[in-house]
Amino acid sequence: MKRFAAAALLFLVGCQNSAFVEYESVPPEDFPILTAKGIAPISAQLGENRELKVQQAMRAAKLDAYRELAEQIYGVRVSGTGRMDQQLLQSDRFQTQVDGLVRGAEVVRLYPVGDNYVAELKLDYRKVWLLYQQVPRQRIKNVIYY
Repeated sequence: MKRFAAAALLFLVGCQNSAFVEYESVPPEDFPILTAKGIAPISAQLGENRELKVQQAMRAAKLDAYRELAEQIYGVRVSGTGRMDQQLLQSDRFQTQVDGLVRGAEVVRLYPVGDNYVAELKLDYRKVWLLYQQVPRQRIKNVIYY
């Protein structure tokens, strides 16, 4: 019985195929372009003079636009709690959270409008796809058995 099991095991191991699999990158069929706009008030910024406040507002507007892009890409996590006591609503809280990495976005325009600064961003998914070619989506191109 042991001889039969050993012979069967050797037979199965001897039939094992080794192969080399070659992959190629597969681009998506279409590349959408996302846009986002961020706004920040100039007068509400911290700073000793108007130039510093304008600079802070420009930065805040860009960050707001990046947040909007992240919302479009990854979505928004919404959590809420409500507390009732004797069938009366005592408190109602909602919280939102956005978390993500935005790569390849371009600042299209940065301009003042009244007391606000506005930042417009564009994210072309063709550029994102090219950036992520280090970890591409792949399909099998060729298999060589030996």
